[in-house]
Amino acid sequence: MPKIIVNAFLTLDGVMQAPGGPEEDAEGGFPHGGWQGPLSGEDLGRLVTEGIADADGFLLGRKTYDIFSSYWPKITDPNNPIATALNSRPKYVVSRSLERVGWNNSRLIKGDVVAELRKLRQEPGRTVHTWGSTEVLQLLQKNDLIDEYRLFIYPVVLGSGKRLFGSGTVPRAFKNVESVPADKGATYYRLTPGGKPEYGTIGE
Repeated sequence: MPKIIVNAFLTLDGVMQAPGGPEEDAEGGFPHGGWQGPLSGEDLGRLVTEGIADADGFLLGRKTYDIFSSYWPKITDPNNPIATALNSRPKYVVSRSLERVGWNNSRLIKGDVVAELRKLRQEPGRTVHTWGSTEVLQLLQKNDLIDEYRLFIYPVVLGSGKRLFGSGTVPRAFKNVESVPADKGATYYRLTPGGKPEYGTIGE
């Protein structure tokens, strides 16, 4: 049964919108597209590549699918591990508007999305990874369908934009599986759900 792994590039205030460029996602008049670029380095690039190469499949929202499918099929270098993984492995696309998906090995998920995702978790495989896809992440969170978070957190605050943990987030504790400080002040975290938060008074 494949685990669902959430990957996200985040600012310190939890914004994940349009890290890659000004034109990536300007929804809501977001003025900070491309915030990740000046803060990227080799350390996190290696971790991103390793994670994508290790995925058995990918779970994408419609907007992320549109971005990926317009770029990655053009990268045909067999020595590019990201392109090889994305172009060859299964893509599960959650969308209300698409009627078909043409990228190689893509499958459309419509209707009762939660039920379809629960079926997906019963199929063979180790991991299905998400990238971007904010609306899909909110759905996964509300229905307890996330097995692990892999978060790339950068030392910048933006104050606005789509967030990984938005309004209505269910309180939850996490276990820190791994944390890796990287170049340019960023940090990579692997976290697994750890049940409900515990509360107490410091010093008791």
